[in-house]
Amino acid sequence: MGRDVPTGEAGEILVRGHNVMKGYWGKPEETAATIVDGWLHTGDVGRRDQDGFWYVVDRKKELIIRGGYNVYPREIEEVLYEHPAVLEAAVVGIPDAVTGEEVVAVVTLRPGSSAEPGELRDFVKSRVAAYKYPRIVEVVAELPKTSTGKILKREIRVGARA
Repeated sequence: MGRDVPTGEAGEILVRGHNVMKGYWGKPEETAATIVDGWLHTGDVGRRDQDGFWYVVDRKKELIIRGGYNVYPREIEEVLYEHPAVLEAAVVGIPDAVTGEEVVAVVTLRPGSSAEPGELRDFVKSRVAAYKYPRIVEVVAELPKTSTGKILKREIRVGARA
């Protein structure tokens, strides 16, 4: 299993109890990878504050490791949503020979709004740690979505990795 992390630090949320699933039907390998020593690994990254409240930070699979530092896409997306021209935002990692992964933001703009990629990059850069801001920003007409409107990050094609 893992270890408890200090208050305020992010880590994967694990749960156990009589009400937690027993496993995936007909998928013993997936079950073994998800339930370890009785603990269900949710795949969610969260943190607990000093008052004991829990916050889901992001999904473990979406974590970007840039130069040995963890970058949570959701944090960068929330900053992008603060920009008045941004309608939708998705942050993904792409392979990079120097840093391991590079942070990339793909955004759509509100109708009638305009913003250049450099402007959006600088907007985020001024609000997050130096290793977190996206070095690549692309403005697109639309982002791929599910039938319910959720952004499909795995289908985003960034010019540098397409």
